[in-house]
Amino acid sequence: MQKDELMLKVENVSKVYRLGEIGGTTLRDELQRLGAKIRHKEDPTKKIGTKNYNKGEKFKALDNISFEVKKGERIGIIGHNGAGKSTLLKLISRVTGPTDGKIYLNGRVASMLEVGTGFHPELTGRENVYMNGAILGMTKKEIDAKMEDIIEFSEVRQFIDTPVKRYSSGMYVKLAFSVAAHLNSEIVIMDEVLAVGDVAFQNKCILKMKSLSEEEDRTILYVSHNMNTIRQLCNKVIVLERGNIIFRGSVEEGISIYLNGSSKRTDTFFDLKESERSKGLNKKIMFESIEYLDRNNNTVLRGEALRIRIKWHCYESIDNYFLRVSFRNTADNVIGTLLSKPLFQSLKGNDYSADFIIDTKLLAKSHFVLGFAMLQRDASGNSIAIDLIRRVSPLNIIETSENADFFNTWSEERWGSVHFPSDLINWVK
Repeated sequence: MQKDELMLKVENVSKVYRLGEIGGTTLRDELQRLGAKIRHKEDPTKKIGTKNYNKGEKFKALDNISFEVKKGERIGIIGHNGAGKSTLLKLISRVTGPTDGKIYLNGRVASMLEVGTGFHPELTGRENVYMNGAILGMTKKEIDAKMEDIIEFSEVRQFIDTPVKRYSSGMYVKLAFSVAAHLNSEIVIMDEVLAVGDVAFQNKCILKMKSLSEEEDRTILYVSHNMNTIRQLCNKVIVLERGNIIFRGSVEEGISIYLNGSSKRTDTFFDLKESERSKGLNKKIMFESIEYLDRNNNTVLRGEALRIRIKWHCYESIDNYFLRVSFRNTADNVIGTLLSKPLFQSLKGNDYSADFIIDTKLLAKSHFVLGFAMLQRDASGNSIAIDLIRRVSPLNIIETSENADFFNTWSEERWGSVHFPSDLINWVK
């Protein structure tokens, strides 16, 4: 096969889902819903903060996207929650089919769409290796030849003949990754699976996948919110936003676009009602909006004060909670955090807001993203997240004209995201 041989072609693919709950509720819930509907009341079973969907309303998870992947390419697929990343991988893995368009594959696909995908809980680790190999079209002789390498790499030798239902999530990932990496497949698909494993194993996996790509021309599609692993593993990225491809190209440029929302985004107001918030939280409070005040764009001169207003709604009465604002750099690392003093009481049904000022003199010339969280102390003194939006509002810091010639060459990679004032150094004769 030639190095530039086409391994994957996605052609005008769309995927549409019908919204609303289908089954999965009790008879009591259904009767409560019906009674509320007849009386023109709100659904009493609806979770706090969720949106009402009209019957038959549809959601387009992917909207007429097209791209090609050649042999040996390592493609990182990035985007915010709900952008369509997992949907795309499911279509490529043929877990589900596209509503429109076609997907062409040139080779066998090994996919890890979540922890333990394809594993049967009652079978042992060894038996699951044979089952996965058989699904990929390998013979028992071929799997036997790879078995020792798979067990050694997975670091679960002691438990290889134990049913996988007794494995921890980390053990699942180690064995699942080892199977996908060692069995004969031309295309490997991974969806956030490395987030569960320990750091040492993550690095081991990244080195393994890079060697497979470089030495065996294995094609890799990798979805992750961890930009460091994207940098280490991938040589190209695709950025998805609301089911559309907004960028395909170099890793650094793609990450910058992802973290800043858009390469040309200049918003100063961010409506958070439909934003991508972290799941599984008891949202007694939900953020409504964030605004950069007294500005017409999100670019700030270093050293200039930035005034921000944040608004939230209280769905349940709550006390002793506080606001956290985090700053992330282009590597997606937190480089600074602002904590408010405790807010002692907020009442159900009320709207609240807070203004605060950020002094930007310690930030280097770069792009940043702000994230927001409402936290509450429990009886043990631990901080429990009530509402959390990891990244939402991009912020561009530029140098003042008097320092532009010297500090426009600031290297964030070598020098970091914090820029201490030059007048901290006093020359002594």
